[in-house]
Amino acid sequence: MQPLSAFAVEARRAVRGVLCDIDDTVTSDGRLTAAAYDALERLRTAGLVVVPITGRPAGWCDHIARMWPVDAVVGENGAFYFRYDHAARTMRRQFADAPPIRAQHRAALQAIAAEILAAVPGAAIAADQPYRETDLAIDFCEDVPPLPDAAVQRIVAIMQSRGLTAKISSIHVNGWFGDYDKLAMTRRLFAECFDTDLDVARTHYVFAGDSPNDAPMFGYFPHAVGVANIRAFSGRLAQEPAYVTAGAAGAGFVELVNALLGTK
Repeated sequence: MQPLSAFAVEARRAVRGVLCDIDDTVTSDGRLTAAAYDALERLRTAGLVVVPITGRPAGWCDHIARMWPVDAVVGENGAFYFRYDHAARTMRRQFADAPPIRAQHRAALQAIAAEILAAVPGAAIAADQPYRETDLAIDFCEDVPPLPDAAVQRIVAIMQSRGLTAKISSIHVNGWFGDYDKLAMTRRLFAECFDTDLDVARTHYVFAGDSPNDAPMFGYFPHAVGVANIRAFSGRLAQEPAYVTAGAAGAGFVELVNALLGTK
């Protein structure tokens, strides 16, 4: 990972949009700061496409798509995208799985959740679980005392043994049935809503993230950026971002936005 200053000015000037994780990338210590929200607003004002790519639940993503200065949102680690049309006052919701399949999976996830809580002391169901459509989120440090890495890996192992795809974020372990991920749904969103083939245009988009579940995005986008707290996962990332900011979390995101808009 190179310092953000290594991101060439000409390449920055060619950026058309910013995709970003939310927790500990745009937020800091669980809060959305005024500076980070303003950075999102400044990107939109400058005419860049802005899309959060998050593990957060459908309930939150409905709010984000409506209320934040964004063009769309990909949620639950790639289970869906939401895009709100403010002129028509309609929400476009596209899921990887059909409603009957999602209902079947939710029932199975309840049993897996009970197994994990019995096997891993200190783990908890994430507070945002009631607002999820497709996955199981186990909290290992958001609203509970931080668990050791061995406990986090035990959660992953149980999920995988029950046929789930399991990904570690900065606060949760998320598990779901299926092989979709953040990248697959992002590519679908851009094809269906922005008439953009990301395989061709990926050099014109930046992805910012902070944790192992962002690895597919880091590997796909040549100009992916990790905020400084990504270094906590050194050696555990399947693919690393090209650049890393000096600032952590939301401060690092603001640093990235300033670096991009300073070339426009």
